[in-house]
Amino acid sequence: MILRLKRTPGIYLVGFMATGKSTVGRLLADELGWYFVDLDEQIEQAAGSSISQVFETQGEAAFRQMEHERLADVVRKVEYGKPHVVALGGGAFAQDNNYQLLENNGVTIWLDCPLEVLERRVARAQHRPLARDLERFRSLYQTRREAYSKADYRIEVGDADATVHVQSIMKLPLF
Repeated sequence: MILRLKRTPGIYLVGFMATGKSTVGRLLADELGWYFVDLDEQIEQAAGSSISQVFETQGEAAFRQMEHERLADVVRKVEYGKPHVVALGGGAFAQDNNYQLLENNGVTIWLDCPLEVLERRVARAQHRPLARDLERFRSLYQTRREAYSKADYRIEVGDADATVHVQSIMKLPLF
């Protein structure tokens, strides 16, 4: 296991919405015997409402503040030696304060999925506030790629079963 992961045992899955971060994260955590956290679920629990409702009633800035606070809570657990796999929301890693928080507190892995696959996935889901406008969705995808490219590792994902992506992560020179 690489020294940084031994010191702060956190694996943070980053990438655009609908890439499968939560699904892959749960499977990876099971494989490693680590805790799993879905950051969006943590935000919803703290807010007592869905992310869509937080966006609509409080705005994106309030959502981003909640997101950062929940992420900081998880990072503290990781700093205390509790190993976690964390699925970040699509925009979390694109926020500079979150990137800086994660930079030295574990390993970040970008799940990179083609836009066409993501468009198919979000067309079926109405619970994603930033996916309701297809042009904005495409623009956001392009914009966030630069932030995601700062991750420590990149795994190409697509329509394959999530277990395939977990095995790709397990082959990284982390362990």
